[in-house]
Amino acid sequence: MLPNRLQKYLRKPENSDDKYSRGVVGFITGSENYPGAALLGVTAAIRTGIGMVRYIGTESVEKIILESRPEVVCEPGRVSAWVLGSGVPAQDAGRLTNAFADENPKVIDAGALEVCNFDTLEGTAILTPHAGEAAALISRLDSPIDRAGVEAEPEVAARQLALLTGQTVCLKGSITIVANPEYETVSVGPNPADLATAGTGDVLAGIMGALLAANQDDFDPLDIAQTAVLIHSEAARRLAEQGPIAALELADEVRHVVVDWRS
Repeated sequence: MLPNRLQKYLRKPENSDDKYSRGVVGFITGSENYPGAALLGVTAAIRTGIGMVRYIGTESVEKIILESRPEVVCEPGRVSAWVLGSGVPAQDAGRLTNAFADENPKVIDAGALEVCNFDTLEGTAILTPHAGEAAALISRLDSPIDRAGVEAEPEVAARQLALLTGQTVCLKGSITIVANPEYETVSVGPNPADLATAGTGDVLAGIMGALLAANQDDFDPLDIAQTAVLIHSEAARRLAEQGPIAALELADEVRHVVVDWRS
């Protein structure tokens, strides 16, 4: 179950709400080679509960998204939070420049981690590296370390990244470590081993982005990251009881966890 202090982040719609007050999450994710990353993220955001999802990408990826999720708006406009980088190769990073400069909160994932300049980054961010991405980022910002070094001491690595970037870090693994620059650290897990399959990280980023957007006026990024990881883990646990999981099924299962936990 979700700890009581995190319950507030699973916000129920009210009669006075409109799609903007419920939050708008913008995605700059996916690519010609990895279109699924975009679809998985936007589906997870919708299933978490949000007023609108915007997607900004190539026409071919937009087509894939709209075939499954026609409610997604595929044009620039107002957003409350961003999800950046899932399925975006480093050479395509120019797509992310404007969002890095936007003051709205953001989830920085995958390809965005490789190219983000944290000295000029605007707004609050949650970084979502796995051990390999964390090693590459620490090596870029400080001193060389490999994946094995991060896996040997994940709490140390997460804290180091939080200090180096000035942002909250969600270091994904069998036990996920969330750390912020104020030296606060939370461990979540062990997470279901079934999460070790392609696309589940894209689902986590989508959940996290939706929670940021839905709570745009009052949130703690450490709490948002922890809430997202707990929802993600519980959805995987439930699905795994039925057999091997697939990432799109995981994204759909999120809605059941949210309904159960916010009631």
